[in-house]
Formats: sequence, structure tokens, C-alpha cells
Amino acid sequence: MRLKIKIHHPKKLYIVLPCHYNELVQGFIYRHLDDYFAKKLHDYGFEDLNSKRRLKLFTFSRLIPDDKAQIRDGKIYLYGSINLIVSSPVHEFIQSLALNLLKSGTIKLDNENLDLLSVEVEGTPIYKEKIYIKTLSPITVYSTFITMDGKKKTYYYSPFEKEFEELLIKNLLRKLRIWHGFEMKAKDYFAEIKPFKVRSKDQKIIMYKNTVIKGWDGIFEMSLHPELFALAFDAGLGAKNSLGFGCIEVWEEKR
Repeated sequence: MRLKIKIHHPKKLYIVLPCHYNELVQGFIYRHLDDYFAKKLHDYGFEDLNSKRRLKLFTFSRLIPDDKAQIRDGKIYLYGSINLIVSSPVHEFIQSLALNLLKSGTIKLDNENLDLLSVEVEGTPIYKEKIYIKTLSPITVYSTFITMDGKKKTYYYSPFEKEFEELLIKNLLRKLRIWHGFEMKAKDYFAEIKPFKVRSKDQKIIMYKNTVIKGWDGIFEMSLHPELFALAFDAGLGAKNSLGFGCIEVWEEKR
């Protein structure tokens, strides 16, 4: 499930935020969850019993203005009403966020005090064996290595490396174990995620808490087993979803 949230400034035609605002939006989401649920999600998340890794199982888009966006002096100016997509398979998460948003007065993002225009709930897109998807926030895929001198190094893959697809699918299978509680064997599923319209300039570099994260925007061709299909839309593709990565929507070519 996903929420389409629309906000705007009551007095100005635009809002101003730092260019790298993922942490601000993530904080906004946590502040509008019920306290007990926000703490449980933030501190513990959902555990994969195989790897002991914990995932939050939600993702969100970049801020999408109705009008235009401009970058000046290290700030981003978003004109018109602002749209945000937040997605999760966890119904309690969606319900808590929606109800608290509707009960809230002023919505605060950094130094901007905004009004809520609307909150809409949407289901998962209708299943198709082959579908084209567009990123609403960059997809990030990486591995961490230990160098010869004992330091950690993170390598971010591009969609044109085979590891990109392999790790995307591995990540979806982990989400399946966490959310549905069962392992899916290779013979029981099919999965392909290929770049369709992705260019070198679609690589995005995001700063999150003074850490560089690299991800990719673009349009991808996706063919997934129904269970994996639903999780790709609801929980996001790739890693670091709860930091604002891997949110997608259905793309249809405009003819």
C-alpha cells in the first residue's frame, strides 16, 4: 500500500530546503507515526532470521513539485504544491501515518511550516508478468568490502553490472522471508530487472548524515513472480529504502 501526500506553503509559491533533504523527510515520517510504533520500527524494524539483518519495510519518493524545482546556492526551491509518496506492506504503518497526518495541524519540514492538502491511499498496482517501472527515488545497490589495511569500503553498482540485478533480487527474497516468513527456491520463481532507459547522468549522489550514497534513476523493465512484484512496489527496490531510496511507480510510454 502507499500514501500520496500533498502539501503546500499557505503564503508562498514555493518552499526552500537543503538539496539533500532525505533525512528531513524521514524525520517527518517518523514524527507522524504513533509513538510506540515509531520507536519499535526505528529501533528494531523487522528481522531476517537467516541473516539477522533488520529492515524497516517502507520507502518514500523524492519531493515532487506540481510546478518546477530549481537549485540555487546549495538549496532546492520547490514551486507549487509538493507531492510525496510513502509506501509499505505494513498496514499498521500506513494507517498510523495517514491518521496522524490528518489529525496534525501545521506540517514542518526544516524551517518551512506547511499545510496538508490531501492524503490518498493506493493499493499495489495490478500484477503484470512484464512491466516497465520508473524510479521515484534512486535505486541503490552496493557491497561492503574489507581492504588490505583493514578498512571498510563500499562499492555501489551500476545497472549495467550483473551484480546490480543479482543483488536487487537477493534483496527482494530477503524481504519475502521477513514479511511472509518463507524461503522461495530458485526453481519456484522468475525474476528479471533490466535497465530500459537509463543513462550515465541518471546516477544520483545523495548525502545522508554526512555519508555519500550513490543510486540510479531511470526506467527499468521488470519481470517478477507475483509475491516479489508486490514487495518491489510496497517495500521498494534495492537497499536503504527507509532512507528514501528505491521507491517506484508504473511507467507507460507516452505515444
